[in-house]
Amino acid sequence: MKNIQEKKVFKISGWAVLAVDIILVAFAVSYFIRVDDPPLNFAFFARIGCMLIVGLTGPGFFVLHPNEALVFTFVGRYFGSARDAGFHWTNPFCAKHRVTLRISNLISEKIKVNDACGNPIEIAAVVVWHVVDTAKAKFNVDNYKNFIAIQSETAVRQLASHYPYDSHEADQESLRTNPDQIAAMLRDQVQERLEVSGVNVVEARLMHLAYAPEIAQAMLRRQQAEAIIAARQKIVDGAVGMVEMALVHLEKSGMVDLDNEKKAAMVNNLLVALVSENDATPVINTGTLYA
Repeated sequence: MKNIQEKKVFKISGWAVLAVDIILVAFAVSYFIRVDDPPLNFAFFARIGCMLIVGLTGPGFFVLHPNEALVFTFVGRYFGSARDAGFHWTNPFCAKHRVTLRISNLISEKIKVNDACGNPIEIAAVVVWHVVDTAKAKFNVDNYKNFIAIQSETAVRQLASHYPYDSHEADQESLRTNPDQIAAMLRDQVQERLEVSGVNVVEARLMHLAYAPEIAQAMLRRQQAEAIIAARQKIVDGAVGMVEMALVHLEKSGMVDLDNEKKAAMVNNLLVALVSENDATPVINTGTLYA
């Protein structure tokens, strides 16, 4: 496949050519206003030639709006591209193909794929893109908008299959817990696939991520269980620290002399009071600590 690069088309100001055409039309019309000239003389054919020139130059006029381009082809060959906004004129025998340079959004369809752990998930992405090379966009691919949609979906599928939906280890990246890193990798993958089409990817980010309906309830219960375990672990760690701090303060203050048995009983009571979900019911001991 021949890789076509964008180049500037030959063009001049449309206003200058329009002024020349107006002069030629006025010159041609002046012959028909004068009734004393003989018919079919040199002046007649000269004015007919002027009208033909005006008619042939007409298709060469074109108008470009900001962030818009025209791609020109001449007898089957790429002639060039115009990007400058305004009123211009070029080869009137060229075919014109309009290409927008504005930033566009592509919202992919929700697709079902298996993540790195084999769990079925639903995923969709939004890709922000714009054309930077009009020749590549027009001639290197059949339809660059369809090409962008298909390649973006392929990149999303590939990315989802390499990462788990959720991480169960502290140093493991996942689709849910590392959105910025996943977005950067997705953009790089989409950009690599779209390089041939002359498209620049501004941003690519996941906009929908969920477990497939058939496992959503089971995964929800799993997440709840993991959250409860994590919360319990924090509670126990905090309670142990508080008990340790209480024992250290009691020993430093010298208020009571605690042996190992007393410490064990105190630790047991404090942990029950701190870790229990219900309010602890105090028991008042009116005897000794050993009674």
